[in-house]
Amino acid sequence: MVMPSQMPPSQDTGSEISPTIPPARVVAAPRVPTAELTTTPKRRTFTAKYKLRILDETDHAADTGTVSAILRREGLYSSALTDWRRARAAGTLGALQPRRRGPEKAPVNPLQAELAKANREVSALRRRLDQAEAIIAIQKKVAALLDEMEQTPGRGGKS
Repeated sequence: MVMPSQMPPSQDTGSEISPTIPPARVVAAPRVPTAELTTTPKRRTFTAKYKLRILDETDHAADTGTVSAILRREGLYSSALTDWRRARAAGTLGALQPRRRGPEKAPVNPLQAELAKANREVSALRRRLDQAEAIIAIQKKVAALLDEMEQTPGRGGKS
């Protein structure tokens, strides 16, 4: 039994069908990257003005039940709203500004610069002292050799 897709073209119809298959088309992928796929992901930061606008919008929408629609539209989580509301209630505008991640830097001690300078001077003086001690040791050895050369009678004595 022959499958219909594999049947040879019939000669009865009078029209000639070529047995060649048309070439497959290759469609190139779009060159514009989507917003979701970036080469270097970056953390989003929000200004205080934006946070206050979203908080006002969600406060007005709380009665109608469309807070979740606002969150979906803006791409936010409800925990962000909770944090922003706490900061607004505390009255700290600085808390609404984005903060740097990681440990906080220690305050600069004014005596730290003087200590660093003193340490550099000490290390430079130690290097000079080591060089001076090495030179003195070499001079002592040279003096001892010269004394030994003067005292040996086989050398011909003094020049």
